[in-house]
Amino acid sequence: MTRERSQLDEQLCFALHGASRLLTRAYRTVLEPLGLTYPQYLVLLALRDVPAGAQAPSVADLGERLWLDSATLTPLLQRLEAAGYVVRSRDREDERVVRIRLGPRAREAEPALREIPRRMLAASTLPVERLVRLRDDARALADGLASKRAGSARAPVSR
Repeated sequence: MTRERSQLDEQLCFALHGASRLLTRAYRTVLEPLGLTYPQYLVLLALRDVPAGAQAPSVADLGERLWLDSATLTPLLQRLEAAGYVVRSRDREDERVVRIRLGPRAREAEPALREIPRRMLAASTLPVERLVRLRDDARALADGLASKRAGSARAPVSR
């Protein structure tokens, strides 16, 4: 195969796919010592965003926030609960609703979790300003694609 730019190389989707795979691999290096996968880390980030004193989000709330369906999210949450990172409990007003909050291991791991963005930034070869622009452009792309989907129940990713 020639090293010239191919049709594949010209595709935005392929560039994003490769970058996503490599970024996830880089995260794996810093998350493995904590016994976490990248999707589990995203759950913990979402839960850390919940204001103190606010009601714990439901599984459905987390799924919407992370763009994951309950069939994917439920086993992930079960593994996080078994490891002590989250606590699942039934809603007092509606027992069909399962609420998720951070568990004791997440609080113990807080210093290491706070360090991850710095470590990932150090692993990057791009300046911070360019990474911020790239993140904002990716959000704009996702928002545009989400708004184009007919009947989409998913909210835009910019938050």
